[in-house]
Amino acid sequence: MSALPSSGVLDGGVHRLQLRVYFEDTDTAAIVYHAKYLHFLERGRTEFLRVAGIDHAAAVREGLGAYAVTQMDCRWLRPARLDDVLLVETRLISVRAAACRIDQAIIRDGTPIFTANLTAAFLDPAGRPRRQPRDWLALYHSLIPQDA
Repeated sequence: MSALPSSGVLDGGVHRLQLRVYFEDTDTAAIVYHAKYLHFLERGRTEFLRVAGIDHAAAVREGLGAYAVTQMDCRWLRPARLDDVLLVETRLISVRAAACRIDQAIIRDGTPIFTANLTAAFLDPAGRPRRQPRDWLALYHSLIPQDA
């Protein structure tokens, strides 16, 4: 697998981020600890926003709001191990006024080893659902596959 830019690439509505498994990600058997997969997914979603042109950190600083995962269905298919090179794929499935449905996969050597389907809600600083900015919604709609 050739190296991708540090923030990954967005192509055809799919964001791809390359990661390497470090010792800190593993247990004593050099297998990735189950909760670390969620960290990898978060990195994928964060870099997806960055590459798409959305400054999530600025939205948080300015009190506009922030995304929070409100539901997630995960499947651990195969273990990742120390020094593996992984690809995190992130794609929007649907968008509502205050939330997005997202599919993510962690892939090693072309084979999915972990999958997740989740909802990320946009929340105001008090933690209540808030409409996503109109320009974000327009961008998201352009990234959703037409057959979805």
